[in-house]
Amino acid sequence: MFTGIVVERGAVRRARMRAGLLDLEIEAPKVARELNDGDSVAVNGVCLTATSASRRRFTAQVMGETLARSTLGGLDKGAGVNLELPARVTDRLGGHLVQGHVDGTAPALRIEDFDGARRVWFAAEEDLLRFMVDKGSVTLDGVSLTLTEVGRTTFQVALIPHTLEATTLGRIQVGSPVNVEVDVIAKYVARLMDKD
Repeated sequence: MFTGIVVERGAVRRARMRAGLLDLEIEAPKVARELNDGDSVAVNGVCLTATSASRRRFTAQVMGETLARSTLGGLDKGAGVNLELPARVTDRLGGHLVQGHVDGTAPALRIEDFDGARRVWFAAEEDLLRFMVDKGSVTLDGVSLTLTEVGRTTFQVALIPHTLEATTLGRIQVGSPVNVEVDVIAKYVARLMDKD
């Protein structure tokens, strides 16, 4: 379980397809030194298993299902990634409950800067939008955010200067897709309502 609070922006050092799996090597001194083989780590909001770790880098493999549902297949050498270690029971819940199970992707449609911050609109399908509400939570590329507007085919978030500086969302451009994880509580409520 994660909280959507990015602890480090890492850099992809290797991204290679082999036997149907994507092998990733990521440079991230802060995160790598806390990982052991087999530990979970969120990479752009996707929960992966560290297959090896050193003081500066770690490796992970990405399966076909994850590649189909996320943006990880588009990572190249040098790409920045948002990283988070799993939450400890004693940690503050600074963002919201995040599983690291991406529900889909959404491309940026429009970007507006204002007062050092930024508004970004994304296009999304009904299967994602049905779990979103104004002022609710959403995770984009592993970053816990508040929804500022939810429409029939789009949703909007506002990014403060810290988020723009500390995460890869500061480099997003129109057309860039992001990994989307909707609020898990909303998914459970919807599932219970569907049973009636």
